[in-house]
Amino acid sequence: MKKLLILVFLLMAATAWSATINVSTVSQLHNAVSSGGGNTIVIADGTYRLNDTLYVNASNVTIRSASGIRENVVIQGAGMSSGASIGNIFRVAGNNFSLSDVTLERCGWHTIQIVGVDNPVIRNCVLRDAYEQIVKVSDEDISDNGLVEGCLFEYTAGIGPQYYIGGVDAHRARNWVVRNNVFSNIISPNTTVAEFAVHFWGSSSENLVEKNLIINCDRGIGFGLDGRGNTGGIIRNNMIYHANNKGSYADASIVLTDSPNSQIYNNTVYMEHGFQWAIEYRFSSTRNILITNNLLNKRIEQRDGASGTVTNNKTNASSGLFVNVSSGDLHLVDSIGGGNSISGLVDDFDSDIRSGVIDMGADQFSGGVVPPPPPPSLNKPDNFHRVE
Repeated sequence: MKKLLILVFLLMAATAWSATINVSTVSQLHNAVSSGGGNTIVIADGTYRLNDTLYVNASNVTIRSASGIRENVVIQGAGMSSGASIGNIFRVAGNNFSLSDVTLERCGWHTIQIVGVDNPVIRNCVLRDAYEQIVKVSDEDISDNGLVEGCLFEYTAGIGPQYYIGGVDAHRARNWVVRNNVFSNIISPNTTVAEFAVHFWGSSSENLVEKNLIINCDRGIGFGLDGRGNTGGIIRNNMIYHANNKGSYADASIVLTDSPNSQIYNNTVYMEHGFQWAIEYRFSSTRNILITNNLLNKRIEQRDGASGTVTNNKTNASSGLFVNVSSGDLHLVDSIGGGNSISGLVDDFDSDIRSGVIDMGADQFSGGVVPPPPPPSLNKPDNFHRVE
């Protein structure tokens, strides 16, 4: 009986300590974010021009739009430039942070910076026009079990503001999942190649990158960096397309660098620019890897003593295999088979179950075509209101 009373008390206390806070102005949003942990912050439709970073220092903070329509709540920094007065839109230093159904844009550093905390969730957001990497996981401490799902990452001008940009860029991230996102136009305008659409490095480990559509980004997915490696992890069921006339520094689409025990399988890559290879694995520390069942139009490159199992990949895919290459729709027009059964391979880019004959690449042909998720309309309705 005593234990039951204690449990009831704890449940009542938890309920009392949490609240749903509805906001419709910038000052209300700042106050709600700083009000403590356990709260759900619900944001009314509008455009919110911040006067400072939103600092999430408490744990168990949930933030979402009231409508559930991510284009209808736009949270803006003070501009996309090195001199912008607002660096990050969100700086998250509390565990169990959740953000969904909003748009973040126009900042001097990152739309979201995760600072060594566990279980962050970023879902169904538009994240765009950051002067540096759009989402950054910093190296203050290990960050476990993050999820980035169903988001659009983009540069609306069709090219980035500088080379030091990327989509999800993570240090010391462990057991993260980056799934079902669209990455578009992460392109360097000058000097050198941009960072990856998705990059786990700096002592990251055992992360999963799957079912993403990456269009016209200088580099697609990377595990590790020279001297700042990654361990393990899986890259699977992604579609990556790059047109010939998009940027001057296009590079390999999938790269392992100082990344032992990693797996790359059932991805589809079609590159129309002049770079010579689609997948690269590099350095002797990159060992015990698996690269298989990938459908590519360019070769796989081994560099500087890397080793592992590289087998059963098609590297001369023609455009005729796909529904619409120029739009990045790399679904198959017919079954091509050729894929091997792999532990962990149960479905495809569209979450269609793989059964019977396994197709190489990200799409398992099922007799019908499911188009990739298109970027949402960026046109706001006429009655869209601005919140200062």
